[in-house]
Amino acid sequence: MGQRIVIDPVTRIEGHAKITIQLNDDHSVADARFHVTEFRGFERFCEGRPFWEMPGLTARICGICPVSHLLASAKAGDAILSVRIPPAAEKLRRLMNLGQIVQSHALSFFHLSAPDLLLGFDSDPASRNLFGLIRADPETARRGIRLRQFGQEVIELLGGKKIHPDWCVPGGVRASLADQARDRLRQRLPEAIETARSALDLMKGFLDRYPDEVSSFGNFPTLYLGLIGADGSWEHTDGRLRVIDAAGTVLAETANPGAYRDILAESVQPDSYLKSPYFRPLGRTGGMYRVGPLARLNLCKRMGTPLADAELAEYRQRGGRIVSASFWYHYARLVEILGCVEQIDAILEDPELGSDHLRARADVNAREGVGVSEAPRGTLFHHYTVDETGLIRSVNLIIATGQNNLAMNATVLQIARHWIRGPHIPEGVLNRLEAGIRAFDPCLSCSTHALGHMPMRVQLIASDGSMLDEVRRT
Repeated sequence: MGQRIVIDPVTRIEGHAKITIQLNDDHSVADARFHVTEFRGFERFCEGRPFWEMPGLTARICGICPVSHLLASAKAGDAILSVRIPPAAEKLRRLMNLGQIVQSHALSFFHLSAPDLLLGFDSDPASRNLFGLIRADPETARRGIRLRQFGQEVIELLGGKKIHPDWCVPGGVRASLADQARDRLRQRLPEAIETARSALDLMKGFLDRYPDEVSSFGNFPTLYLGLIGADGSWEHTDGRLRVIDAAGTVLAETANPGAYRDILAESVQPDSYLKSPYFRPLGRTGGMYRVGPLARLNLCKRMGTPLADAELAEYRQRGGRIVSASFWYHYARLVEILGCVEQIDAILEDPELGSDHLRARADVNAREGVGVSEAPRGTLFHHYTVDETGLIRSVNLIIATGQNNLAMNATVLQIARHWIRGPHIPEGVLNRLEAGIRAFDPCLSCSTHALGHMPMRVQLIASDGSMLDEVRRT
């Protein structure tokens, strides 16, 4: 017997997914699942292409964070060439990734999650979107748009365009940063810092406003994975790969990106196209881990910049040294935005950004290359094998959202068990199920985020197949 609830599609996320909830006869929640219902196939159709093309090809995986794939792919190419890229190229790559993190985090917080946080999880779904936010709080909406624009401008001034810049290549980058572009970015830094700090003030209020959501949106112990600097500071392009447990104990650490195979294993499930990586030494049951802003703040000792370090200290005063509640992903994103803007400010002062030595030249010197970087949503792996001419023989991509898959499923189940009390599910409860997923800011099709109001149909089906209840959004 029992009943089954389906939320299809999940709204205000990037891509297409659904949630299913199975109820017992007493209307308690038996199980809940998060399903990704689309398939891309990049790992297969890149086979046979020259590895030189891979940054440009794999950047097309995502229209929101193409820079993340550019960097990881170029780093895999660096390994195939067996080169160390010039210092100026390394700094320019870092600058572009910082801009990428700012623009993506701003989109997630201000455009996708702020309608819930500012308007309320039980507010009218017809206005619980970006346009409703603009009507209710135009200044916050404007600041969010401007902050994302700043991050996109960093990318555009380096790579020539905001999306899919043809700039980062195996061995380095194609062009430096002009002095005029540096001055343009410097002018926007004070506004970006002020917006990040005002958003942090808002977020601290949301922790008090939504105690039930804080406690039920993915609040459980897991492992955490990400890059970490040699001195323990926050890192986003290089450094060591580290795994810690829920108490902060280091379980694994390596400076060799290719060693990820000793740390991670991948599993698949028949009801989703999204892979489910786990920490290999503990197996699938005990090896669930999280990546992204929450994990990176749990991993690092410090952000490495004054304002962000002060905010990190308050973050930990409020949440503890290791924060386990996924609702805090929103808070962690804002701390990262502030730190990224401060780091952009520091890098812009480096005279080496105008250097002409931007690329190491070589040919195929290794048949295998692994590139690792931190995408906005978490650690990203590109693993290529090539033949003697540099043609791709195999590709393995481990995307941040997939690494959060087990945790997202556990989050949906926790929310369902906390909030569902009967066969008729209020719209606000359905929205909380979606919002629990939105906290992770998943990138499913890696194309473009879905903004505003989307149609959804939720049906409550009895075990005999009859429909007991239906909720529609049109």
